[in-house]
Amino acid sequence: MQKSITALLALSLAGAAWLALAQGDLQVKDTAPDRYVVQRGDTLWSIATKFLKDQWRWPEIWRMNQEQIRNPHEISPGDVLVLDRSVSPPQLRLGEAGGGAGKAPEESESVKLLPRVYTSPLAAGAIPAIPPKAIEPFLTQPLLIEEGGLDRAPRIIATEEDRVNVGQGNVAYVSGFGKATDPVWQIYRTGQPLVDPESSLTLGYEAVFLGTARVTRQGEPATVQIVNSKKEISAGDRLLPAPPTVIPQYVPHAPEAKVSGRIIALYDALFTSSGGRDSIISINRGRRHGLEPGNVLAIYRNVVIYDQQDYLKSRDRSPAIQLPPERYGLVYIFRTFNSVSYALVMESSRPVQGGDIVQNP
Repeated sequence: MQKSITALLALSLAGAAWLALAQGDLQVKDTAPDRYVVQRGDTLWSIATKFLKDQWRWPEIWRMNQEQIRNPHEISPGDVLVLDRSVSPPQLRLGEAGGGAGKAPEESESVKLLPRVYTSPLAAGAIPAIPPKAIEPFLTQPLLIEEGGLDRAPRIIATEEDRVNVGQGNVAYVSGFGKATDPVWQIYRTGQPLVDPESSLTLGYEAVFLGTARVTRQGEPATVQIVNSKKEISAGDRLLPAPPTVIPQYVPHAPEAKVSGRIIALYDALFTSSGGRDSIISINRGRRHGLEPGNVLAIYRNVVIYDQQDYLKSRDRSPAIQLPPERYGLVYIFRTFNSVSYALVMESSRPVQGGDIVQNP
């Protein structure tokens, strides 16, 4: 069968010291299948969910080496993954295409899967670690700006027919391009402040992505056409050159050092206080705290209850009882700044809220 998708695993570390930091033995689900046929739309995370209790530890079931492994095997829709339970911990192998009918998994001709470890953009059509559409828009956007960080960026000074707001297909006039010749620009405005839940300091401001514009006439002002719009665009909004879209793939791994932080907010969530799976969140820990793309953190919530008997007698006097934090989800770090990181919520059994705790899984 012609292979159309290549499973290229990538990580940002030169080695895999993180593997030794994994907590406890690798546990395979009781419901894990002996064989699995790869489907279109699969990700390495979603495949691991079928086999492992801690799906973020899927590099271990593939036996990823500490150094680069050359000549990776290819995994395509229709290929068969065989769970080898004869070794400890179990590992996945690539079985014969067609499933090796009539043979037990251990009798089928199979080879050990040796994914390549590298740090380059995901090849076209490759099976990604996580759904790329979930984070692609956030990889080329600034996301975080300092106070006044957009002040010198080109600015929309007027819109077509003096409309208050414009969108896809409309025309706007921009001042400040100068000698820049970039044909495509992204449009932003300064969003909500990112306030550290612990120190109450403002760590920066969200850069709210509004859409994309193409220059149709140079000059001062220049004319642009709105190619696409995510939100309404108006005079005063700022433009930055659109970088090429690159989706680096990082193997999920625990941080090398102990990390304990807080969720600042959901991205661009002015009208909602909670989110769930596939939400984008900001946290008050970044590169200076040892975080890097690919890190996985667990989400916890501090739970406070009141003594029910005392509470019924007097709500004002009932003492609060602090329970141990409850773990309810996992997040995947995909973008880091000095003191702030952005993460994709991969798993969540309850609404994700600002102020919740993030720690090593």
